[in-house]
Amino acid sequence: MVTPPEIRTLALADADATARLGRWFAACLGPGDVLLLDGPIGAGKTHFARALIRARIGAAEDVPSPTFTLVQSYGADPEIWHADLYRLSHPDEAIELGLEEAFETAICLIEWPERLGALAPETALTLRFSLIEGGAARAVALCGDTAWALRLAALERV
Repeated sequence: MVTPPEIRTLALADADATARLGRWFAACLGPGDVLLLDGPIGAGKTHFARALIRARIGAAEDVPSPTFTLVQSYGADPEIWHADLYRLSHPDEAIELGLEEAFETAICLIEWPERLGALAPETALTLRFSLIEGGAARAVALCGDTAWALRLAALERV
């Protein structure tokens, strides 16, 4: 998986800032949009995904981590797929989950995207989460193509 060029990096001072970023993305995503959520354990990937999903389906909805189920799907319009590929040992296992089809029709949030290998869509946006300030805060680098750069131009401080 080759990471596209960095568009910009955002500092996320706390969990609320991460959730605000998720809600911002919820408002601008559509069918076929794939977000590759990269970064170490505890960097905010799942927190971001939960905020995005709840913004689309309702704040009171339960949004479990897909760590053990591998994929959770939500019947929003369009459908949302949240996948945690940490336990996959080969990219072919992602095909068995139905991700290739979902990449074309759903909003897909993929944690541990390096497990996709060459199956990662070239048009995906990579959000590379990292711990900063000794783990007290987070940063996210947004990496994507020119189309994503144009879409993200409206992203103000979150």
